[in-house]
Amino acid sequence: MSDKKASSGKPQKSESKYPVNLLDTPFPMRGDLPRREPQWVKEWEEKQIYEKIRAASKGRKKFILHDGPPYANGDIHLGHAVNKILKDMIVKARNLAGYDAVYVPGWDCHGMPIEIQIEKQFGKSLPAQEVMKKAREYASGQIETQKVGFKRLGVLGDWNNPYKTMNFANEAGEIRALAKIIEKGYVFRGLKPVNWCFDCGSALAEAEVEYKDKTDPTIDVLFPFAQPAETAAAFGLAALPREEGGIVIWTTTPWTIPSNQALNVHPEITYALVDTQRGLLILAEERVEACMKDFGLEGTVVAKTLGEKLANLRFHHPLASAHPGYKRTSPIYLGDYVTTDTGTGIVHSAPAYGVEDFVSCKAHGMADSDIISPVMGDGRYVESLPLFGGLSIWDANLKVVEALDTAGTLLRSEKYLHSYMHCWRHKTPIIYRATSQWFAGMDVTPKDGGKTLRETALEGIEATAFYPSWGKQRLYSMIANRPDWTLSRQRQWGVPMAFFVHKETGELHPRTLELLEEVAKRVEVSGIEAWQTLDPRELIGDDANLYEKNRDTLDVWFDSGTTHWHVLRGSHKDELQFPADLYLEGSDQHRGWFHSSLLTASMLDGRPPYNALLTHGFTVDGEGRKMSKSLGNGVDPHEVANRLGAEIIRLWIASTDYSGELAISEEILKRVTEGYRRIRNTLRFLLSNLSDFDFEKHALPPAEWLEIDRYAVALTHTLQNDVLSHYDRYEFHPVVAKLQTFCSEDLGGFYLDVLKDRLYTSAPDSKARRAAQTALHHITHSLLRILAPFLSFTAEEAWKVFQPNSETIFTETFHAFPDVAASVVEAGELIAKWTLLREVRGNVTKALEDARVANQIGSSLQAEVRILASGARYDALVSLGDDLKFVLITSAAEVVKVESEAKEGVEVVTSKYLKCERCWHYRDDVGAHAEHPGLCGRCVTNLFGEGEQRSAA
Repeated sequence: MSDKKASSGKPQKSESKYPVNLLDTPFPMRGDLPRREPQWVKEWEEKQIYEKIRAASKGRKKFILHDGPPYANGDIHLGHAVNKILKDMIVKARNLAGYDAVYVPGWDCHGMPIEIQIEKQFGKSLPAQEVMKKAREYASGQIETQKVGFKRLGVLGDWNNPYKTMNFANEAGEIRALAKIIEKGYVFRGLKPVNWCFDCGSALAEAEVEYKDKTDPTIDVLFPFAQPAETAAAFGLAALPREEGGIVIWTTTPWTIPSNQALNVHPEITYALVDTQRGLLILAEERVEACMKDFGLEGTVVAKTLGEKLANLRFHHPLASAHPGYKRTSPIYLGDYVTTDTGTGIVHSAPAYGVEDFVSCKAHGMADSDIISPVMGDGRYVESLPLFGGLSIWDANLKVVEALDTAGTLLRSEKYLHSYMHCWRHKTPIIYRATSQWFAGMDVTPKDGGKTLRETALEGIEATAFYPSWGKQRLYSMIANRPDWTLSRQRQWGVPMAFFVHKETGELHPRTLELLEEVAKRVEVSGIEAWQTLDPRELIGDDANLYEKNRDTLDVWFDSGTTHWHVLRGSHKDELQFPADLYLEGSDQHRGWFHSSLLTASMLDGRPPYNALLTHGFTVDGEGRKMSKSLGNGVDPHEVANRLGAEIIRLWIASTDYSGELAISEEILKRVTEGYRRIRNTLRFLLSNLSDFDFEKHALPPAEWLEIDRYAVALTHTLQNDVLSHYDRYEFHPVVAKLQTFCSEDLGGFYLDVLKDRLYTSAPDSKARRAAQTALHHITHSLLRILAPFLSFTAEEAWKVFQPNSETIFTETFHAFPDVAASVVEAGELIAKWTLLREVRGNVTKALEDARVANQIGSSLQAEVRILASGARYDALVSLGDDLKFVLITSAAEVVKVESEAKEGVEVVTSKYLKCERCWHYRDDVGAHAEHPGLCGRCVTNLFGEGEQRSAA
């Protein structure tokens, strides 16, 4: 890097024959961001700035922020902008910190949303190959649109070589990852209840489920006694007082009653046998009073017993009298998950439609083939189901209630509003449905006898750094409590689970691992279409008569969840590395990408694919409301960029604590814009006053600077160290806050304010002026680099004015300051001294303002001050000598020593002297030079003599 003269340094026009050093700069006051930013985007692309950054960073230690792929569907929204800009700021800050921080953007390309788009455009009857062709074309178009949007936001990355999960190499990599976890023994096939969406026609991942309120009928149902003698014995009775009655359950899903196969009670809960008008009812003792009230009955407790005594008792199905198809009994199984918070303390169990139900029934020996599962993939009962065949389960709810009422087993029915599972895409209710799927077992012991997937993943979480820290417990809880991972989906546009399955036994072909590699090789050349067109005989010969191609595709979370395998160590292994230093996504990804990536890496590598996880919140409006179409409170990043500039979006993100919600509104954007203007005006002042400064010709060593210059540079160095520590922790809002304070108070409110007289009135080439410019040079170097991660367009624009021979600021590293003091201690003492002086200056400024209000003075230069000071204040003030007046911006200043702090004060006197027409100071030597009657002595010597001598300011 070369520090060359930044511009011609032409002085601004002046009517006076005694001009001051007011210089101009091509860095304008108005940013005109909407017009200028696209020009920078174009220049960065044409000049291949990202590639130049890579060349400049080559050989440094790598820092890898692995991009969580956005889905290739739809225009970018404000959440995208937050995510990508945060990543961009971190990558740029890491490069400036001396790392080789690579950014390879990526896209998630397979899955249901794109398949739905193809169905909308072309109908549902397209052949599979045509669906795939059109899906690829659609995803490619969406990627290009989103790419333009991300570039417009100032995000630098390898846009010419992003990763896409639909690239053939990545699709083949996923198949190889699948083969690896099969080889290790994590994958199995089984019948289990999974989240099922009728609109998707497929199983859903945990991350694809959201909860919304839903109103359903809630029912209390009687299961009549089937074993009266055994029931009496369980309650310690010789016989039941009468045989009418039974055990009562409560449920919010009447549609599951036809599939009931068991009942659950808690072994340690006390149950009561209650004599009522409806017969003997078995209820949890704690719920008797509430239930009697709800049922409109009166009852007497006949006997009590613990739940464990009821184990294996059988009761008739409540629809047994309504149709012969329900003439079966349900046994009681003990379950620790039964509670008495609501209901009756007895839970009805339909193992096909509940996870706990399924586990309980399987634990009691129920075979998969015995599980009753009448609901089809579209949400309708099979035609053969008695009473309800062909009905949608939601329509069947009321029909079931009516049938129970007719059968005499309905005790109560009411409407019930509760939080219920919905598909995140279709916003429609979903169910648990037992289907035959492929799973990754959370608690399966792998073939090497090592730790289970759950154990490995939980250990990995302990070894991961979390920003913010609360993310750790959230992810830990999810992994600790999650069921087995359903890997299979019933779709077309996805990476195939390329198995050959025996037609009769359902077993995998004995050469499955070898066959998966053969398929992967074909996919590497022709994409996943190669599996669709593959004739099984090509790979398994005559075995094709016994085996069929598996039709399932991999969960799309497996696509993105294995990018550490097929991107970091696959398609982009030369640029990236494993593990990544950081994964960064929204807080919903604890159950999404963070989650699936952790599980796949735990299976494949026995460790997480990341060293750290960073979470950001969601965008909300100024009132804290989630953005939605119905509220009309969404903010389009394109609109804001075209109206205010992408810099304003970037500064808003940088100035917001992203660990919580990010609020945005017109009022907030207005405040951000004002903050931006203050920063820009500071840069303009710096660049203007450096426009005739050539570092190689004019720079002075710190020993020749004035004391205030050394202080200002030491203060900037301290700020930079502070900023770098924040950047190391991926914190931006403290940086923006401290930078704005520095620009407005430390620079604008103090140093630059004091400096104006020296910069404007000293001889252009005087040591005093060149010392100030040398200090400003170092401050500008530091500030532009600090700004560059978030105000990227502005920093680049200013940099090209400041260092026109340098192609970009983004190949730089953070500024290396000269030593302005002999030691760190001395630098600290310097800052402490000037902090004290600024406190005194604040007192003087207040006294001057009081004098101005009293019409004693106009400007501060019309005043002479007398400061009464003691101790350290007196010593600090006296050390400045005659330069004290420059610090206070008065025409004269005197310091008088007093005995104590109580006697300290400030006296303001109106100057009796004439005002110099050039420097505006009131001095006794104005007019002393006959040739220059309007000038003071210092201006005469600065213009025509050797120049005034300064020591401190």
